[in-house]
Amino acid sequence: MIETYIVITIIVLTCFGGYMLHSLSNSGAIAAAIVGLAVYFGFGLEGLFLLGVFFATSSLWSKYKNDAKAEVEEKLAKGARRDWRQVFANGGAAALISIVYIYNQDIMWLIGFSVCLASANSDTWASEIGSLSKRKPIFIRTFRSVDKGTSGAISLLGTVAALLGSLLIAMLSTWIFQFDWILFFIIFAFGFIGNVIDTLIGAFYQQVYICEQCGIETEKTLHCQFPTRRIKGLPLVDNDMVNFLSGLLSAVAAILVIELIK
Repeated sequence: MIETYIVITIIVLTCFGGYMLHSLSNSGAIAAAIVGLAVYFGFGLEGLFLLGVFFATSSLWSKYKNDAKAEVEEKLAKGARRDWRQVFANGGAAALISIVYIYNQDIMWLIGFSVCLASANSDTWASEIGSLSKRKPIFIRTFRSVDKGTSGAISLLGTVAALLGSLLIAMLSTWIFQFDWILFFIIFAFGFIGNVIDTLIGAFYQQVYICEQCGIETEKTLHCQFPTRRIKGLPLVDNDMVNFLSGLLSAVAAILVIELIK
């Protein structure tokens, strides 16, 4: 019982620290605490450690060479400081699986949890590191060069970063939860697949807006202090929804594979 109180205190203080360091907004800190508590009660300290690695590395890369990403940030809805939507977009699926695991401690949920974080880490590393590429990315619908920060675009640097982001979580989860090499490969593969799903949904269904003041295409609904106009994409399918769906779908796919090979 004492351990639980200590862990809860650490979670709250860590989220407050994220707020003070401008990695989390006020709502983001509260959401991060909710996700952290769900993961702790579901998967214990091991799950919390894995979640912490994701948030720590994603925050690190989001601030790395921040000045060089200024132009890209104009196109993206998210900023370096995460709000509640961004926190739940990246950690919400993992939190839901953690709650399910409390009542049904089947290994498939443990795999699903690991894949959610591997997918989120893969996508974050791809976005943050890929935006530093010296070459323009390729839009997967047309295979033509587009501006950095365009949803559905890929680069060699971003792809390598995505593979490494998934690999890190796969290795740590295998070590922490003592998975075998087959499960390691499943987590690594579907973590990266989550990033691929994110790219596909981003290219075909994510909302894109245009600023009628400066003409830039952006994910922001407000630019140059004026509302932007949606020019393509489905309603409700914004960057946060894409991130949530990619993590959830990759986890579900991995769970189905686990069930087939049991």
